[in-house]
Amino acid sequence: MKILVTGATGYIGGAVVEALERAGHQVLGLARSEEARGKLAARGVQAVTGDLKDTVGLAALVKDLDAVIWTATANSEAVDAPAVAAVLDALQGTNKAFLYTSGVWVHGDTRGVATEESPLNATPIVSWRPAVERRALSTPGVRGIVIRPGVVYGHGTGIPAMLVASAKEGGAVRYVGTGENHWPVVFVEDLADLYVRAVEKAPAGTVLIATQGPAVKVKDAAAAASEAAGVAGKTVAWPLEEARKQFGPFADALALDQQFTSQKAEKLLGWAPRGPGLLEDLRAGSYARR
Repeated sequence: MKILVTGATGYIGGAVVEALERAGHQVLGLARSEEARGKLAARGVQAVTGDLKDTVGLAALVKDLDAVIWTATANSEAVDAPAVAAVLDALQGTNKAFLYTSGVWVHGDTRGVATEESPLNATPIVSWRPAVERRALSTPGVRGIVIRPGVVYGHGTGIPAMLVASAKEGGAVRYVGTGENHWPVVFVEDLADLYVRAVEKAPAGTVLIATQGPAVKVKDAAAAASEAAGVAGKTVAWPLEEARKQFGPFADALALDQQFTSQKAEKLLGWAPRGPGLLEDLRAGSYARR
């Protein structure tokens, strides 16, 4: 398949590009800047110039493609929603695939183990995403797919890296809230494998939760991060009200208590995550090495 990946130089997008290439697909990466074009070229990926704010230009890019995988985000409804809509309108009636990256934060606090069918109660920072999901899933003649990843980890980056970095600033790993809440997590390379399986095989209208193993208690993640940071055992709670002053609604997302099952992805697509667990990767893996 000839597949355009938006956000191709990003954390998730970069892993998806590599996984698609390993699977034998022809991959094009959307590049907004010369720097992005250079990064893609260095990895042997064909770059196409585009910007999320240029909806006309985006629509013109999809004519000769078999699929679009959307991992880019400006974290803004005003930018993201029109960009997605423009590409979906251009794909309408072609029966080509469009895979949209959402996230588990659209579920809010889950109060137990949730699935794709559980009600949505999006935390404010992603309150606009359910509408974009619906557009992706309901555009006529488009094989719309939505993936909702948990907290992505691996390669020493992502949100868990913030825990490690906080120790360098204050001598202890700082976490938002009480730490009794749970983060559902997914290893970045396993997530990328799910994207490949989904774009190849998932039927139109498919929504997939992407998490692996039991959700991790934030206190435990902070303790593991303290080992990676060389301050073993030193952690400190950051009251949500205080964290909001710096992070705004992102703080509320970090304080969510969420648990999920990914049985649908496992049964429908044969997805079987193999990467290290988050605590292992923090204590002795990529975060410790970095």
